[in-house]
Amino acid sequence: MKVTDIAKAISADTTQQIVGIRPGEKLHEQMIGFEDAPYTYEYPDHYKILPSINDWNKDPARIGEGIKVEPDFTYRSDSNTEWMDIEALKGWIEKNLNNIGKI
Repeated sequence: MKVTDIAKAISADTTQQIVGIRPGEKLHEQMIGFEDAPYTYEYPDHYKILPSINDWNKDPARIGEGIKVEPDFTYRSDSNTEWMDIEALKGWIEKNLNNIGKI
């Protein structure tokens, strides 16, 4: 979700000022790049990048029920199709309030 939406979810009355992008600041994050695709498997609610050392990326026990991603697969915020909205974040915060900040 957008950082501005996080601020709105935490405090609807907050004042926001747009200051523009700053040197070195990223607009998008990349979690899985092209170089990781050969070692990446998809599961119902997550991805797993297996190390290539000792052929772990080919080990059926480590792969389990995972499905190998396409060779040109990437996981980046600028191509994300699923976004949490403000109301969903408010619900998540309420549900997890007792765990936030705990180790």
